[in-house]
Formats: sequence, structure tokens, C-alpha cells
Amino acid sequence: MTSATEEARFQAHIDAEGKIEPKDWMPEAYRKSLVRQISQHAHSEYVGMLPESNWLRRAPTLRRKAALMAKIQDEAGHGLYLYSAAETLGTSRDEMYRDLLSGKAKYSSIFNYPTLTWADIGAVGWLVDGAAITNQVPLCRCSYGPYARAMVRVCKEESFHQRQGFQIMLGMAHGSPQQKAMAQDALNRWWWPSIAMFGPPDGESKHSAQSMAWKIKRHSNDELRQRFIDMTIPQADFLGLRIPDDDLKFNEETGHYDIGPIDWDDFWAVVNGEGQCNTDRLAARQKAHDEGAWVREAATAYAAKRAARKAAERIAAE
Repeated sequence: MTSATEEARFQAHIDAEGKIEPKDWMPEAYRKSLVRQISQHAHSEYVGMLPESNWLRRAPTLRRKAALMAKIQDEAGHGLYLYSAAETLGTSRDEMYRDLLSGKAKYSSIFNYPTLTWADIGAVGWLVDGAAITNQVPLCRCSYGPYARAMVRVCKEESFHQRQGFQIMLGMAHGSPQQKAMAQDALNRWWWPSIAMFGPPDGESKHSAQSMAWKIKRHSNDELRQRFIDMTIPQADFLGLRIPDDDLKFNEETGHYDIGPIDWDDFWAVVNGEGQCNTDRLAARQKAHDEGAWVREAATAYAAKRAARKAAERIAAE
């Protein structure tokens, strides 16, 4: 078959809601797009543990500490699922780590903002994980099988994280005046970065249209952003907190909320390494990678020794 014929069959399979598996033929551009997206997703889970670990030793109660520890463990697991999914596309985990630590590969810019108070842990769970769920549930129907299957468990666990964050915000919003003020302050700082998480507007997104044609993505950035906004504003009303947007209003004609302008200059500055915590986040990941070298070396040596022993046993048996 010619390349054009293969691509036509490939697209027809996707259009019919078929799944692409690792050994199936795929265009190189499709493979590269998936490696970029899945590895970036994995990096985000890996780096995303850091803002929360900042409060692990300072959680207000033992119950809160245990729940936060469980959440951080979940995020580590999500990273492992996603790195494994990316490896099925022919890229190595070591290569992905190198790209992250060198700054070549990106991760979600939301994790380059600091968690200043305990209320930030609630806001991260409620808003950041809520935005992640909005973006990731459609990925359970992604055209690439390993990615879609990994996302089923990830989304179930992210739902727990979002509820955990909302419960923290609920307790603080209905607590003392100081606690409610702390919750409002966290909402003020995390609202705009959370809605920018969905990426640039549709007309400015470089990858969105092709990803949707390949059914890697199912909805555009603006569609997902609007879905999150419409879902979250009633939740803020229930908490008794104010969305920090003077232009916010419900549009009777569209049935959606209209918001003010997003500060895309801030978004791109953080993406390009100028956020408050960019340097600290990568330094922490580099330190962990360096200090874990002996574990990787020991595991590699053990695997090699075990393989050699099995080969010797097989030769002796023959």
C-alpha cells in the first residue's frame, strides 16, 4: 500500500471510533503528537506532587495529612501509568526524564504557582483537579488505546481529589472569618491560572485542530474551558465565595457564563520559565533524579543478574 492509502485507512478507522494499538500502523506525526501530549501529561503529574508536598508536614490534622499523602501517592501512580503509555510509542522513560529536566519538555504551567496557605491545598484540589477532570474525562475515549485505558483509572482518582479539595474549601468557607478570608484569598490566586490551564484560545492553539481530527482530543480548548466555568461558578456560590472577576455574568442568550479577559501574557511567561516556582520545581525533580540513581543502578544490575541466571539454567536444562 502507498502511504496515502495507509493514511486513508488509518483515518477511516479512527472516524469509525476504532482504537489504535501500539503495533498498528500510524503516521509519524500522530505518534509524535501522542508522545508530546502523553509525556507532558506524565510530567505534569510528576511535578504536580511538589506544591502539595509543601504542606504534607504542616497539614492541620492527622486525617488531613493522611488524605493528602494518599493524593500525592495517586499522582505518582498517574505519572507511572502515563510514562508507560508513552513508552508503547517507542520512546524511553529515560529520554522523557531528560527532556523534562533539560527544560525541553513542558508540563502544566499551573504547578509553577506557590501554595502559600493550607487553603491553597483546597483550591488546588477543587479548581486544578476539577479543571483536569474536565479535560481528561474525554481522553478516556482517545483514539490511542493505551492512553484511553490509562485515563479511566486516572479520572476516577482525580474525582476523589476534586472532592477532597472542595471539602477543604467548604470547611474553611464555613469556619471562622479568618478561615473564610483565607479560602477567598486562595480562590483569588488560583481562579485565573485554573481557567488558563485549558490552553490558548482555539484560534491560537497550534495542535488542537489536528488532535481533534485524530480524536486524540474530543473538544476544543475553549469548549472545555466554558464547561469548567459553568460547572464551577455555582459551586463557588454554594461555598459563599466570590469569583474574582468583575466582568462575570450569566448570558441568558447562550446559557453560559461570560468572563473577563484572561491574562495570556502571564500564562505564556510561566510556560516559558518565568513563573514564581519554575526553577524550584525543576531543581527538586533534578535532585530526586540524582538521589535515586543508586536505586535505578541496583534494579538494573539485579535484572541483568537474574536474566543471566535464567539463561544459564535454560542452557543447563538443554
